[in-house]
Amino acid sequence: MIDIMDIEVGKTYACKFKVEHILDEFGRIPGLSDVPLKGLGWYEGVGILQVRDSASKRVQLKDEKSGKEFIVPFSQIWDVDEAEYKEEA
Repeated sequence: MIDIMDIEVGKTYACKFKVEHILDEFGRIPGLSDVPLKGLGWYEGVGILQVRDSASKRVQLKDEKSGKEFIVPFSQIWDVDEAEYKEEA
């Protein structure tokens, strides 16, 4: 894995992350379904890094599953690695 401070500008990276968010009863970020809400909880996902702010020690990333963007402290990301996009057929 790559240290968040060692990523190179212009390359695509992904990481695992966790954020506190409103979740449905299945532990997912609510979407357009009618699943009842459970309340505030920890959501874990995999996201593509969009911005790294070394001064505030946070990253902006886009969750692959929900498509939502989050700003996450360095302390709540792990397994940073290079990512590759492939178009689905």
